[in-house]
Amino acid sequence: MSKSKQKGTLAETAVVQFLKDFFPNVERRVLYGKNDKGDVAGVPSFVVEVKNQKTYKISEWMEETEQERLNAGEPFGVLIVKPNRVGVTSVGKWWGILPLDQIASIIHELEKLRAQKTE
Repeated sequence: MSKSKQKGTLAETAVVQFLKDFFPNVERRVLYGKNDKGDVAGVPSFVVEVKNQKTYKISEWMEETEQERLNAGEPFGVLIVKPNRVGVTSVGKWWGILPLDQIASIIHELEKLRAQKTE
């Protein structure tokens, strides 16, 4: 396995371990080539793409995440990026990047739920 693949596998595994506290069925996803559906399965309504590279290619990675979201038919796609100099033991400090329209949609739905609870 190449060093790049090893870094990716390490990051994906770290993200899965972190998310298991919130979503017990989360797991690394099998690669599907051009029909890929993200790196992590088991987060409801989300495609999760994980990147662990020294040089950030956010625009390219967001396009990849969006294509994987469409492939999976999910409403949301999040790009998880391991920042330089932040280790795999600090996964909670990694970056989660979503398009603004998806963030607004999530907040809107949360506000609707909150309003229903206070009725």
